[in-house]
Amino acid sequence: MIPLGRVGTPEEAAGAVYLFCTPESNFISGQHIICGGGFTI
Repeated sequence: MIPLGRVGTPEEAAGAVYLFCTPESNFISGQHIICGGGFTI
């Protein structure tokens, strides 16, 4: 059921968290970030 055909690694999930630690994300607010490899419910 995962479009990429594999489960993500902790390092890949950490990339979504890291996004909010960078200055480039200072204008992002009130968003839900889904780090699911393309999987949607």
